[in-house]
Amino acid sequence: MHVTELWITIVLFTGVAGMGFIAANWRRPPHLHSLDEWSLAGRKFGGWLGWFMLGGDLYTAYTFVAVPALLYGTGALGFFAIPYTAIEYPLVFLLMIRLWSVCRTHGYVTPADYVRGRFGSPTLALVVALTGVVATMPYIALNLVGIQATLTVIGLKGHWPLVIAFAVLAAFTYRSGVRAPALIAFVKDFLMYAVILVAIFYIPAKIGGWGHIFATAHAHFAATPPHTANLLTSYNQITYATLALGSAAAIFLYPHAVTGVLTNRSRDTVKRSIAWLPLYSIVLALIALLGLVALAAHIKPLVSGGKANTNTIIPLLFENVVPHWFAGIAFATIVIGALVPSAMMSIAAANLFTRNIYKEYLRRDADDREQTTVSKIASLVVKVGALLFILFLQPQFSINLQLIGGVIILQTLPAVFIGLYTQWMHRAGLIAGWLAGMVTSVWMLYVTSNPAAGQAHWGGSAFALSHLGWNTKVALYTGFVGVVVNLAVVVVVTLIAKALRAPDGVDATAPADYFTDEHDVMEPAPPPEEVALA
Repeated sequence: MHVTELWITIVLFTGVAGMGFIAANWRRPPHLHSLDEWSLAGRKFGGWLGWFMLGGDLYTAYTFVAVPALLYGTGALGFFAIPYTAIEYPLVFLLMIRLWSVCRTHGYVTPADYVRGRFGSPTLALVVALTGVVATMPYIALNLVGIQATLTVIGLKGHWPLVIAFAVLAAFTYRSGVRAPALIAFVKDFLMYAVILVAIFYIPAKIGGWGHIFATAHAHFAATPPHTANLLTSYNQITYATLALGSAAAIFLYPHAVTGVLTNRSRDTVKRSIAWLPLYSIVLALIALLGLVALAAHIKPLVSGGKANTNTIIPLLFENVVPHWFAGIAFATIVIGALVPSAMMSIAAANLFTRNIYKEYLRRDADDREQTTVSKIASLVVKVGALLFILFLQPQFSINLQLIGGVIILQTLPAVFIGLYTQWMHRAGLIAGWLAGMVTSVWMLYVTSNPAAGQAHWGGSAFALSHLGWNTKVALYTGFVGVVVNLAVVVVVTLIAKALRAPDGVDATAPADYFTDEHDVMEPAPPPEEVALA
C-alpha cells in the first residue's frame, strides 16, 4: 500500500466530489425540473466554460492510460489518436454549428430528437437512440478500467474502491446534472495540464533525455516482431489511415459529445470551443509519448490473471520515477479524469432513453418534471450497467466492447451528420443502411482474432482482407468498412423508394433553423403526433 499516494488521491477526490454536490447551486435556475436545465444547464455555457466542458467531456481517464499503453505495446500504430484529433476538429466545426442551431430552434435534447424531426421517423430515431446507449455504456466502463489500473498500483485490491467512487459519481450527477461535470472540468483540466507538463520535462531528464528515449524505443521495436523499428509497415499504413479517419468521424457522433456542444449558449461559443480544442491534442501527443518514456525507464506492467495489464504502465511510471507526493497528484488526476466524461456519458445516454424511448413509446404526455426524473433514474442504471462490465467481465473483453462501440456509433453518420445538409435520403434507406452497416461490422468484429491475447473472436477493430479470400496482409478499420457499406445501401434503397413513390417522413425543420443564434426565439419541439399529422 502506497500511503502517500493514497491519501493525496483521497483528499483530491473528496474535494472534487464536494464540488459536484454543490454544483447544483452554481448558476442555479429557478428549478432543475427540466432536461434543458438538468442535462444542458439551460444552454448557457460561455466560451471558456464550453471549451473546458468539451475538453473534459472528450478526454477521459482511459485516454490518459490507454493511449500511452498502446504506444508502449505497438509503437507507431498506437499514435493514431494524434492525427485523428487533427482531422476531427475541422471536420466537425461546421457540423456542430448547424446541429446546435437546429436543436436550439426546436428544443431538441438528443441527436435522436433531431433525426426524429428531420426525417419524420420514430423508428429511425429509436435506432439512433439505441445505438447511442449501447455504444456509450462500454465507454463508461473503460473509464473504470483507467481508475482500476491506478487503484491497483496504489495497492487497493478488489472492486470495492471502484464501487465507492462510482457511487459518489452517481450521487452528485443525480443531484446536480450537467453542472457537476462542468464545474469539475476546471479542476480536472488544470491538474491534467500541470501533471503532463511537469512529467514531460522532469521524467525524461531523469532517465537520460529524449534522445535516449527514442533510441531505446527504436531498438526495442526493431528487436520485437514484426521488427518495425517504431515505424509503420507497408501492411498497417492503410490500417492506421482508416482507423484515424474513422475515429475522427465517430467521436462527435457519441451522444455525450453532442450534449457537450448543446450546453453552449451561441454559435460563436461553439466555434470558439471547437477552435481551441486542438490544445488538448498537443497534450494528448505528450501523453502518448509517455508510452515510449515507460519503455526507456524499463517499466514492466503488473500481471493480473496470468496476463500483463498494460493499463498499469503510466501509473507505474509515475510511481517509480517521480516523488511520491507528485505520483499521488498524478493518480488523483487519472481518477478525477474519469468523473467528467462518465457523468456526461451517463446523462447523454439517459436522455436518449427518456426522450426517444420512454416519451415516444411509453408516455407521450410526460411533462418536463417527469422526463427529468426518468433521466435521473436512467443515468443511475447506465452507471450500474457500466460497472457490471468491470465486475463480471474480463477487462480485455471490456476494451473490445469499447472498440465495438466506436464501430457501431459510426453507423449513425448518414442520419446525423449527412442529414444536416440534405434530406434527400429516404427514411427507409437510412434504416436499411444502418442495418447493413451494423450487420457487416458485427460480422467483421466477430471473425477478427487476436492470437497474442488468445482470442479467436472479437480480437480487435482491424479487419484483415484475407477473410475475403484475398492473399494479403492488409487490414482496414472495421468501422470505416461498415460505414461505406451503410452509405452504399442508403443510396440504393433511397433510389428504389423514390422510384416506387414510397411515402417519406415529414421534415419538421426549415433551412433557416440551421442558422438560429443565441438571441433568436427557441420553440419547443412539436409533439410526435403533430409531426405525423403534418
